[in-house]
Amino acid sequence: MTATYTWDVFSSLDGFGSASANWSGYWGKQGPELLDHRLDLYAEERRMVFGATTFREFVEMLASSAEDSDVRDAWVTRMRNMPTTVVSSTLREPLDWPNATVVSGDAVDVVGQLKEESDVPLRSHGSLSLNRALMAAGLVDRVQVTLFPVITGQTGQSPIFKGAKDFDLELVEHRTLDGHIQELIYRPTLH
Repeated sequence: MTATYTWDVFSSLDGFGSASANWSGYWGKQGPELLDHRLDLYAEERRMVFGATTFREFVEMLASSAEDSDVRDAWVTRMRNMPTTVVSSTLREPLDWPNATVVSGDAVDVVGQLKEESDVPLRSHGSLSLNRALMAAGLVDRVQVTLFPVITGQTGQSPIFKGAKDFDLELVEHRTLDGHIQELIYRPTLH
């Protein structure tokens, strides 16, 4: 049996994964419902999968944040303690992350093998170029987009689907959190 792979990504309405200037984490739109829901997503065991860039960004954000910052929300702490595979040809162990291992090689091969061998679902948060390649290879079973009610046309960074192939998306689940954040879960199929 193959493990399910979910690509989890936060997005502005105009498709950016982050923004510069005076935007805070979650674009300042988080509320208790979102944070509780995120914590519930990590209640069951799963294996996290990151590319090197996102992994480095997480490590840097956590290292430079205060204990009470939104970077250290309870769900992030729980995610950080999950077994983690980092696909990278540049990072070396030991990593400043519990239960993390580095696997070098082609991401499609690495994740394909993980899907075959894992007893728990696989999940990736961010890791844009890694997950675009995995989607193109048909390895992403679900795309979970948490859509924040902002447009970051002038300050948007990290366009989520830039350079991606064309996909048809079947909506399999959706919810509204805190009255204004949309969570949309799709099953992607190459168009």
